[in-house]
Order: sequence, then C-alpha cells, then structure tokens
Amino acid sequence: MTKQHDIHLPDGRSLVAYDTGAPDTTARLTLVWHHGSPHTGVPYEPLLSMAAGRGIRLVTYARPGYGNSSPAEGRAVASAAADVAAVADALEIRRFAGMGASGGGPHALACAALLGDRVVATVTFASPAPYSDSFDWFAEMADPKALQAARMGRPARAQLAEIEEFDPTVFTDNDWAALRGEWAAVGEDAGQASSTGPDGLIDDDVAFAKPWRVDVSAITSPVLLVQGGADRMVPAAHAQSLLGTIPTAELWLRPRDGHVSVLGATAVAFDWLLDQAR
Repeated sequence: MTKQHDIHLPDGRSLVAYDTGAPDTTARLTLVWHHGSPHTGVPYEPLLSMAAGRGIRLVTYARPGYGNSSPAEGRAVASAAADVAAVADALEIRRFAGMGASGGGPHALACAALLGDRVVATVTFASPAPYSDSFDWFAEMADPKALQAARMGRPARAQLAEIEEFDPTVFTDNDWAALRGEWAAVGEDAGQASSTGPDGLIDDDVAFAKPWRVDVSAITSPVLLVQGGADRMVPAAHAQSLLGTIPTAELWLRPRDGHVSVLGATAVAFDWLLDQAR
C-alpha cells in the first residue's frame, strides 16, 4: 500500500512524497525514483509491481512546482539533493539507491554526487548531460526549442510555454508502442502534470540548461546509464558525455530504443541495483 506524506522543509516549502511503506530494516533495498518532466511524482505501474516483486521499498516525490509540492524559485539541479535528503530523513531512510528517467536523471545524479555514501547506486534512463560546449548539446534533438529558450533564461522559456505544442515526432514508433502498452501510465501521468500548468516543466528545463551546480565527476558510487540509440528527445551523445565524465559509470546502449521504450530495461536495472546493494 502506498502512503502519501507531506514533508515540511525548514525554508517553509513542502514536498509531497509517496512511499510503499516497507520498513527500511526489512526491505532488500530502498529506491528513490526521480520522475521525468513533466510528471506528478505519483508512483505508477509497472514500477510498483517491479519493486514489490523484488522486495524493494519504492519512494517517489514531486519536485518543486509539480503536484502539490511548493515551487522553488531559481532552483538548480543540485537543489534536488537537499530535498531528497529531507524526504529520506522524514521517512527514516538512511541509505537508498536512485533511479531517474529523462528529466529525473540529472536530479538522481545530483543526489549521487552530493549525498555521498547515503546513495548506494544510481540508474538513469535517457538522462540529459550537463550543458557543455565540448559537444553539440542540441544536435539530433527533434524539437530543441524549449531547451534553447531555457538557455536564455526563465522569462524566455515561460514565454515559449504560452504557445508551444507537443511535437509527436520526438517519439519513435517503439516509444508510441510502449505508451500504448506496458508504460501507458507514463503518458497518463505526464498529461495529468501538464493539466495543472507548465511551471514545474519550465523550472526543470531552465535547471537543465544552466549550470547544474553539481560535479558529476565526483560521484564515487556505481552509476548505470541506460540510453536508447534512437532517442529523438535526449540523443545518445548525452549518455556518451556522462560516460566520459562519471568515473564509476557504465553504459547500456539499446540501439533500437527511443525515449520511452528504453524503459523496457527497467526490470533488469532493478536487478542491477540489487546486485550493487549486496
């Protein structure tokens, strides 16, 4: 049974977290899931079944500006570490693994870099890399306009949000098949998040496109980068950049997968995390 928690922070903000509730002392592993952009933070299938079947305690939370979590003006990717530490403390979780999909990836990596040995290991799916001039960050993105606007600052990104429409070509045929099948809840939750306004997504995009305030080369725990070779939203060059920067990283490149269908590796990634936690 999943329980909802309202976590109150010292700065007056609050975060909404969800916990499958297995005690930290009996679960084989506690996993903090970092949702994509946009999402509500509510846990969904098949994550719940995959976690339950492996004795994994699943914790999710809504980043600032999503769901009922308070916004955090000017937040950076690094801000996620303090927020996740507060959630873990409130739920009496000492150590945990991280897993993030798409826009959740950078935030999972921030926790790995900034929370030290509290993070056992981390998995990302289709994660953006920190903005860099060392490679063409926008190359092969089917629709880079939002992130290009975010590079100009929040006002420019917010202005674009008033007129932008979703471009269906960012998803491959395999992505659409995944959204019609096992990962239907991903699309449903993204739609729910979008229906409440664009602020969370705007803040995410600006955080991705400006300095993260995170040194991912400082990560010392194991990191697994899962990337679709056919991804049109976050191209494989981002995973290659992360692989070359994070000393503990390994890359699972799935050539035929796009941005959503790469989640087909989630069950195996859960098993990888359990191996790291032994």
